[in-house]
Amino acid sequence: MKNNLKKLIPYAFVGVISGATTFGAINYFEVKNHDSEFSYFAPKKNTDASFASFNMAGVGDDFVKAAKMTVPAVVSIKNFSNRTSQRSDQDLFDLFFGNPFGNNQRQPQQQPQQEMPRGMGSGVIISPDGYIISNNHVIAGATKLEVQLSNKKTYVANLVGTDPTTDIALLKIEEKGLPYLNFANSDNVEVGQWVLAVGNPMGLNSTVTAGIVSAKGRSIDLLSQQSRTPIENFIQTDAAINPGNSGGALVNPNGELIGINSAISSKTGYYEGYGFAVPSNLARKVVEDIKKFGLVQRGFLGVRSLDLSDTRQVAQYNQQNKTNIKANEGVYITDVTAKGGAEDAGLRPGDIITKVDNTVISNYYDLSFAVGSKRPGDKVAVTYLRNGKENTTNVTLKDEKGNTTFRSKADLSVTEKIGSEFEPLSEKFKTDYGLTSGVIAKNVLDGSEMAKIGIVDNYIVIEINGKPVNSQKDVEKILDKYQGNVQVKYVDDFGRITTRGFKMP
Repeated sequence: MKNNLKKLIPYAFVGVISGATTFGAINYFEVKNHDSEFSYFAPKKNTDASFASFNMAGVGDDFVKAAKMTVPAVVSIKNFSNRTSQRSDQDLFDLFFGNPFGNNQRQPQQQPQQEMPRGMGSGVIISPDGYIISNNHVIAGATKLEVQLSNKKTYVANLVGTDPTTDIALLKIEEKGLPYLNFANSDNVEVGQWVLAVGNPMGLNSTVTAGIVSAKGRSIDLLSQQSRTPIENFIQTDAAINPGNSGGALVNPNGELIGINSAISSKTGYYEGYGFAVPSNLARKVVEDIKKFGLVQRGFLGVRSLDLSDTRQVAQYNQQNKTNIKANEGVYITDVTAKGGAEDAGLRPGDIITKVDNTVISNYYDLSFAVGSKRPGDKVAVTYLRNGKENTTNVTLKDEKGNTTFRSKADLSVTEKIGSEFEPLSEKFKTDYGLTSGVIAKNVLDGSEMAKIGIVDNYIVIEINGKPVNSQKDVEKILDKYQGNVQVKYVDDFGRITTRGFKMP
């Protein structure tokens, strides 16, 4: 069954490891504004000046101060997993840091079914009561997350929530009086200013590196491999970032958090001069949503689009639709969602979006960041071209379900709660392989309940709670309003039948 399964149902492997750079040290900041839900998050301040003009003596002093403030707040994270699939645990490492083995592809090996560390990364303490921000790819697939402080004290962390769309995750350890970092306003970060990266590269704990911001608003088409609606607006830096630094801190000389280090651009898998960090404003919005609601509240414009800056995408679209659209800057609307915000505001196919509020829209990632960093119910001014004439309209953003109100975990569908969608198996396939039931797992989210028990895309789920499943509706019917332990019987890519379980979230 093993070989035929591979031919008939392609499978994808999802790995677990991390990498990015950071370093730092931290002091105890006074907690202000106790009436705020997120009082430990520093208010956005215009404190990020252009530090590139400092002389080297001044910079050295500021680096020492910033390092002393940052290092105590940056932690090491071990990802433990007991996956039993054929996938390589280096896959996400290769995704975010490149394959250091070049074209000599390593042969995936079957992993033993036992809990062991599969990856290491970094995290940043953002509150004195133990909230820690990191990357989604650092915690992906973990059955246990172990956090070690700079003083070597170790804790088992709880995963509060994760957002593959921005590659951000929020963890919590049970402790009080911890050193933590304040968020700075990343909108005020300037190209050329000095920054420090703090983290745990290649097992070297509490490592600090220095550099400058070399670019802003970078999109490197990385997160599309773990999210259908990626938001990329990275801060680019030449501060050295290496595997193990993912989730660590990028700070200004004041020791304020301006970004979460996530990836590098490299042909070898190691630092070659370009590192990328999620801006603090976006990271802060994500963790605030996760902390308060249990999930990210993300606004959508309600359009299908074509990135006019992508000449290949434009050419392909023209060929498929027999059109003659010209490549340029901006985002071309190919369709509008029924009853979505864009339709309500009068936008229609053929319009070219050029600006959202004060943000110029040059490509898809500009649009995804300008809209995706807002919440349902927020209003944005959309400037667009129609027949060569510029127009502006106000759009009220909605969520993916068409709502303008916030959702909680209780409002999620069954497939959203367990982190997987399902497609039916053909009757011929069932007959050929002796199966009486089964659905194919699709779009399995990293860190989800299904992922934690070892299921990845294209595995076949046969039964849930002892009942056969043949459609997504069957899965939803069994688990709708269900509370307690869930038993899942599935077939992996070797053709082996495994039964695992989780507690319904």
